[in-house]
Amino acid sequence: MTAASDATAPVMAASDATVPVTAASDATATWGAVREVVREVGALFAHGVGDRADLPIPLFYAYAGALAALVVSFLALGLLWADSRFRGDRAGVPLNLRLPARPLRVLTLLAAAYTVGWLLFGPESPNAGAYLIYVLFWVGLIPASLLFGPVWRLLNPLRLLPDRARRPLPPRLGYWPAALGLLAFTWMELVAPEPAAPATLLAFLALYAAAQITGTLRYGHAWLERGDPFEVYSTLAGQLAPLGRRADGVLVLRGPFDGLDAIQPAPGLVATVCVLLGSTGYDGFSTSPAWVDALQSGPLGRTGLGTAGLLAAIAAVALLYGSCLWLAGRIGGARGLAPRFAHSLVPIAIGYLIAHYFSLLVIEGQRAIILSLGLDAEVDRELVSAPVIATVQVLAIVAGHVAGVVAAHDRSVRLLPPARAVAGQIPLFVLMLCYTLGGLTLLLA
Repeated sequence: MTAASDATAPVMAASDATVPVTAASDATATWGAVREVVREVGALFAHGVGDRADLPIPLFYAYAGALAALVVSFLALGLLWADSRFRGDRAGVPLNLRLPARPLRVLTLLAAAYTVGWLLFGPESPNAGAYLIYVLFWVGLIPASLLFGPVWRLLNPLRLLPDRARRPLPPRLGYWPAALGLLAFTWMELVAPEPAAPATLLAFLALYAAAQITGTLRYGHAWLERGDPFEVYSTLAGQLAPLGRRADGVLVLRGPFDGLDAIQPAPGLVATVCVLLGSTGYDGFSTSPAWVDALQSGPLGRTGLGTAGLLAAIAAVALLYGSCLWLAGRIGGARGLAPRFAHSLVPIAIGYLIAHYFSLLVIEGQRAIILSLGLDAEVDRELVSAPVIATVQVLAIVAGHVAGVVAAHDRSVRLLPPARAVAGQIPLFVLMLCYTLGGLTLLLA
């Protein structure tokens, strides 16, 4: 959640530390003042890595190490991995474990009501509800899902509604509702004029609840699996967790690549992952001085240009992915590969999210707890050092891309003819290189 204006700093706008943002939002701010604001905002949130001198390694070595990891993994896989090894939904050791879903969902409903109460009756700024939503919920879902699987499926209070579908969910609908929901949330977070204002968050929650309740009453819980943006968000991340649930409902212990392989191609799946990748990318470059200046002085206005930038970032990610998969199909002699390789984008998206939000969760998560519980305490901004932040960022991006290369290779040797399996992966490898260089540039440059 980096930001250089009120439109791009929902959490900051909800805190007392709004002086730098207010300065940046003044249309008459000078270029030097804007640059100083960007620097202060980045330092406050520790969302990037600060000055390049704070990095534990020079930028060149970050690039070199990332590229070396990708090249070595690609060559090793091409030489040593000739057959598909992942079993997807058939993998896993069954666990005789039953989780108390209903009580947990009731507790989550109470927590949601508590958050809404803060938005309705709490102060305008800082409002604990904004921190609970943007930090503990949105950001916290990633580590929780990576550790425990699709936790929002377990906790989702909407699953307290009866599972009585009036009609089956149309297959062509796929993940498109979730993709649109994630786009709406990230637009509110990164572009909306007052993203942390209680009125903004209440309006979003009302629309979200209305859409999900309507879909659930019409299609049953099958709607939540594909149409609830947060359940889909958590489930995709949870595919990398050691705990997983097979299609038959059995809880299993399995490897992360088997979990990835269990993701079934469906309409809108590529769009969903591209929204996550593109919105995170936009969040990364939205604090550049040139973009901040354009937001303040552009003819479209801050909201209009921000919307165009967010959509352009998502479209660029999708266009690059579609072009590389089309070329891979031409080389490999296969068609319709884009949906079948969407699972390889999931670890990349998760790596970006971890890199982007790690310091935010650790530092601003403290503020969320302090405000929501009314504690007399201060946020410890030295809890995580700049070198640790930088290391986590680089490792998350590199590990995510290497995992994507492995997942794509295993799917390639399964779908493409043996004589073309390696050659068909070259466009995929180029795709991974582009995403890696872009992600490191946004984080470190």
